[in-house]
Amino acid sequence: MVKKFVGLLTSGGDCPGLNAAIRGVGKAAHSLDIQVIGYLDGFRGLVENRFIRLDSSRLSGILTLGGTILGTSRDKPHKMPAGELGTVDMRPFAVANYEQQHLDCLVCLGGGGTQKNARRLMKEGLNVITLPKTIDNDVWGTDVTFGFDTAMAIATEAIDRLHSTAESHHRVIVVEIMGHNTGWLALGAGVAGGADVILIPEIPYDIDVVAEAVLRRSYMGKRFSIVALSEGALSVDEVEQRDKAKKKAISSTTGATESVSLRLARRLEEMTRLESRVTSLGHLQRGGTPTPADRLLATKLGTACARMIEAGQYGVMVAVQGDACVPVSLKKVAGKRKTVPLDHAWIEAARLVGTSFGDQG
Repeated sequence: MVKKFVGLLTSGGDCPGLNAAIRGVGKAAHSLDIQVIGYLDGFRGLVENRFIRLDSSRLSGILTLGGTILGTSRDKPHKMPAGELGTVDMRPFAVANYEQQHLDCLVCLGGGGTQKNARRLMKEGLNVITLPKTIDNDVWGTDVTFGFDTAMAIATEAIDRLHSTAESHHRVIVVEIMGHNTGWLALGAGVAGGADVILIPEIPYDIDVVAEAVLRRSYMGKRFSIVALSEGALSVDEVEQRDKAKKKAISSTTGATESVSLRLARRLEEMTRLESRVTSLGHLQRGGTPTPADRLLATKLGTACARMIEAGQYGVMVAVQGDACVPVSLKKVAGKRKTVPLDHAWIEAARLVGTSFGDQG
């Protein structure tokens, strides 16, 4: 006898571990006599009532698969493109479909944006539980998000491989790593890959300090330098320009025609007279088979989610705190971002081994 009926969706950017989490929720739910359907393409699938049944056959063999078998999108239920109608508030359709399927709960797998959208649906009366997914590791309230470990491994391997070509050609190589607002990925991969300079959004950099770090290595006989650059990193001057633009209520045009990595490489080449190149990892960081750590994490989160559904514990995100998976109120999570603390152990360790962050620290 089915005790409860649950809907599940994946939203936002794809990342390794999503299928492992779907499997974790689905298989644990089945063992607890909870039936699960999966909405296709994120919140749009919920609004359009497109779903599949996540039975045993659907969940078989997906633990190691990258991406998501349900598909995903960045559509928001309160601002969804609707053809000639423009952008429409689709929350009434989401609520109607939730009720039509007689759902007891909606499970949303996603990052910061998904937490906010799930909270909005919760305000409309839906029972919601979320799981923290993102390669950026910036979801507030959880020690770690699934997808992060895999992306960090990919970025670290890229840095490892770039060492040999950088040394062979006596080059400075700027490696652009994902992270618009937080530097967890560039920091972790930079430390693990032995980058000589790490630039992250949390620490505005001085281009003169970066150039000095590169030249110092050259004077010491080092044949190359690797700069791990988070795509959201800004120089001190760029931060000042951005803040001035905000005060004037206009958008900053800094770097509008040139990527942050190309701009940095060009300036370093001008200042150091050392040949500089750029490697942008882009969506490579999102793809492929999840690491064992991410498979384990996603499975733990998924099965803990099923237990919370059984207990009727709604309106929460399943978070990792220490060794435990615990419920954290969505009211506390939605709208917040976990940035890298300036006194974080990874930063301290990097500084002690001589890594520059482009500041005077």
